[in-house]
Amino acid sequence: MLNPRLPYTLALWLLLPYIFLRLLWRARKQPEYLRHIGERFGFYSAPINKPVIWLHAVSVGETRATQSLVTRLRATYPDHQILLTHTTPTGRAASEQLYGDSVLRAYLPYDYPFAVAKFLSYFRPELGILMETEIWFNLIHACHKTGTPLLLLNARMSEKSARGYARFARLTRNALGELAAIAAQTAGDAARLANLGAQNVSVMGNLKFDIVPPPAMLELGRQLREQFGMARKVFLAASTREGEEVLLLDALERMHIPGLLLVIVPRHPQRFAEVAHLLEQRSIAFQRRSTSRTVPAEIQVVLGDSMGEMFAYYTAADITFIGGSLLPYGGQNLIEACAVGTPVVIGPHTYNFAEATRLAVSAGAAVQVQNSDGLLAELQRLSGNPAALCEMRQGCAGFVESNRGATNKSLQIVGARFNR
Repeated sequence: MLNPRLPYTLALWLLLPYIFLRLLWRARKQPEYLRHIGERFGFYSAPINKPVIWLHAVSVGETRATQSLVTRLRATYPDHQILLTHTTPTGRAASEQLYGDSVLRAYLPYDYPFAVAKFLSYFRPELGILMETEIWFNLIHACHKTGTPLLLLNARMSEKSARGYARFARLTRNALGELAAIAAQTAGDAARLANLGAQNVSVMGNLKFDIVPPPAMLELGRQLREQFGMARKVFLAASTREGEEVLLLDALERMHIPGLLLVIVPRHPQRFAEVAHLLEQRSIAFQRRSTSRTVPAEIQVVLGDSMGEMFAYYTAADITFIGGSLLPYGGQNLIEACAVGTPVVIGPHTYNFAEATRLAVSAGAAVQVQNSDGLLAELQRLSGNPAALCEMRQGCAGFVESNRGATNKSLQIVGARFNR
C-alpha cells in the first residue's frame, strides 16, 4: 500500500517555488521574512553546549503561552538548554522579548524530509514539544524514527480543523500514532483528536491560564492610561483582523459616550499602515502609540502600532473587544485581558477559543455579542454602569484562577517521558 507521506511530500516539492514567492510577498511589509531563510531548510549555526529540550511555538500567541512552561522546565532541568522554534518573525520577536539570550531560538524547517533530518541531526533534542495544533507529518515521523520523544501539548482541534484533517485520514492517523503523548486543552479537543486516530490523549487544560502578567507590563499599562487620560473611557479593540476595523469605526460614529477613546491594536504588524490609512480616509483624528505622547482631548483613536505590549494595553483599558471574532476568523485569546481584570466583549466567531469563551461568559468575565450592533449596545450599557463593570472584573479573577494548573500537568507528562 502506498505510504501516505509520499504524495504529501511530492506536493511539498511542487509547492517549493510558491514558498519562495510567499516569503518575498510577505517581506514587502515584513522584511524579517527574508532573514534566516537557511534555517527554514535545516541550516543552523546556533551554539549548543548542553542537551536540548525543544519547544515549537508558531507565532506570538503560542510563544507567550510557553512562558510558564519554559520557566518551569529551566528550573526542573537546569542541565538542559531550551530551544524555541517558530514559524513567523513575530513569534521569534516575541521570544526575544520574553527570554532574551536565555534560550536558543530558530525557525522550524519546512516539512521536507531532508530539512527535518538536518534539524534533528544538528540540535539532537532529547525531547520535543509541539504546541497547540502543529501536526507536521514528516517531522513527526522523523522524530519517531530517530527515537526522539515528541509531545503535542496544549493541543486544540476545532471542529473545522478536524474536518480538514479527516480528509487525509490515514496520513493523520499515522502521524498522531507516532506522537509520544498528546495533552489537549479540553475534553472536546481530546475527543476530536481521538476520532482522528490519536491514542495516548489526556486533558491538561490551557497553559494560557497560567501566564502571570509581567510587572513591567502592568507598570507600562498604568503609564499608558495616564497618557490616554484618566478621566476618559478607554475602549480597546485588541488583535483586530482585516475588515473588523471598518465595523468598529462605523460603530464609533454612532456611539454616544462622552470622551470615549478607541484604541485599535491590529493583530498583525504589517497592517499598521493599512489601518492608519483607513483612519486618514475617514478624517478621524488619531495618534500612534509609538509617539509616546499624551493623547489630547480631540484625538478619537489611538493606533497601537507596537509589539509585545498587549498586557499593557489591557491594563490601560476599561473594556476590551477581542478581535478576530466579529468576522469568521475564529477569535483570539481572551484570557490575558481577564488576567489583568479587564472586562471582555467578544463576537460570535470563537471556534479557536470556544471553551475559554464559554467559561469566561459563564463566569461573568465576558459578554458575547452577535454583530457590531450588539457590540455597540454593550459598550453603551457597560460604559454607563460602573456596578456591572465591577462585577465583570470580579468575574475575570474567578475565571482565571479556577482554570489554572496546566503547567503542572505538562511537567508531569514531560517528566514521565524523561523517566523512560
